Amino acid sequence: MTADLFGREQAEDLISAPARKVSGTVVQALATKRPEDFRTEWTAALKIGFEGIPGDRHSGFTRRSGGREPWYPNGTEMCNERQISVLSAEELAAVAADMGIERLEAGWIGGNVVTEGIPRLSLVPPRTRLVFAGGVVLRVDGDNAPCRIAGKAIAERCPGHEGLDLLFPKVARRRRGLVAYVERPGVIRPGEAVTAHIPEHWLYR
Repeated sequence: MTADLFGREQAEDLISAPARKVSGTVVQALATKRPEDFRTEWTAALKIGFEGIPGDRHSGFTRRSGGREPWYPNGTEMCNERQISVLSAEELAAVAADMGIERLEAGWIGGNVVTEGIPRLSLVPPRTRLVFAGGVVLRVDGDNAPCRIAGKAIAERCPGHEGLDLLFPKVARRRRGLVAYVERPGVIRPGEAVTAHIPEHWLYR
């Protein structure tokens, strides 16, 4: 590895990937019907504001920290970067197959938008913009780590299968989709195109 006089890595030594665009289609739009329940149901038009989906469990400009943020005392008010859950139809099918169940519905695990055609959706990097044909733009915060709570919701829909609550966090790692926040509000509808504007990114060493 080469470096300049100040010890900085030279640009040619970076492990990087150029900016590019990858297009897909929205196949489902979903929202919570009851704020106390994280599970979601199909909707023909997903209305989105800067705060997220009005009335949704994860709506709001801020949220309270939990187990995902051990660096804060539990319940600390913080920026809400988890307004929208974006899932991949292909990844849902793959996870279901690896769990030995017939299907895995996005609504069971609280998905809001399901796409088709964007390969390895869960691995697109932070700062990616998801630009929808109807005008909505979501900014990706990162991948959504699978948890036992979602696994329990799957187990309730699949009687006769043991241990799904524990299996889901293992099988769905890096295939659980993305969490994003709203950069431009509007309406998302099933059938519309969505393009992932992936920025130049690199491995920080």
